[in-house]
Amino acid sequence: MTVEEDVMRIQKKLNKMTSEDGTGQEQALDLLKELQTLDINLEVLTNTRIGMTVNALRKSSKDDEVISLSKTLIKNWKKFLCGSNSNEKSTSSTSSSNKPKKEKEDKSSREDKDRDKEKMLPKQFPPTSNTTDSVRLKCREMLAAAIKTDSTSDDFEGCATAEELAEELEEAIFTEFKNTDMRYKNRIRSRIANLKDPKNPTLRSNYRIGAISAGRLAVMTAEEMANDEVKKLRERFMKEAINDAQLATAQGTKTDMLKCGKCKKRNCTYNQLQTRSSDEPMTTFVLCNECGNRWKFC
Repeated sequence: MTVEEDVMRIQKKLNKMTSEDGTGQEQALDLLKELQTLDINLEVLTNTRIGMTVNALRKSSKDDEVISLSKTLIKNWKKFLCGSNSNEKSTSSTSSSNKPKKEKEDKSSREDKDRDKEKMLPKQFPPTSNTTDSVRLKCREMLAAAIKTDSTSDDFEGCATAEELAEELEEAIFTEFKNTDMRYKNRIRSRIANLKDPKNPTLRSNYRIGAISAGRLAVMTAEEMANDEVKKLRERFMKEAINDAQLATAQGTKTDMLKCGKCKKRNCTYNQLQTRSSDEPMTTFVLCNECGNRWKFC
């Protein structure tokens, strides 16, 4: 089993503990200690987003040891990019005074090359590609604002920033379409709408902590992103439609779930149609069987 597979195995268990609101964390300390022994590199951190998982565990845990070890792991991982370079420079500066002049010159030349290489390393965590395209930059800005909805600075402690998460998500969407045409813009709009939904904190939280990756969020359907209230409503709509075998019929499906805004009665019929792009939610058209009032909602 590879290091990345080991990390993902541990991550799966930690995510379950986090979702249980701080309970069932008896094994959390052992799992964190196991993470401490693994040879985790930047690629593993980026691919698994284990840092976000550990940070989420830190917030939900009531165990001081779990919180302390979580902070230590996150701190070490955040120093990952610069740790090895700083150690090498410290060692070289201590011993340089005892070197002959020629060796000092050779050492200085090597250090210059090391600094050049360091400049080429990614500065963000996790690293994402850059762009100068004004449309893409504006989309990243709006995605970041949506990710920050109802958040505090503490929500991103030890995690990627909202700006980094936005860049990663936009990059995943752009990679699919290869341009900024209407399909790209519609996909961006639907992610923003769902991330900003005040009734859908679960989607934002799951993306912040890495439970949902950028690649996954980039392709999720409207139904998959919807908040729990909408999902339950859709499930009931679907059950009624299946039970009555009326979903595709002209007369629609009867329901008592919806209340007419005019007569206040709960005797309605609805139909659902896809009136927008395929990754947008269906539009529901409602008719009050009592007074004939009609309205629609998404």
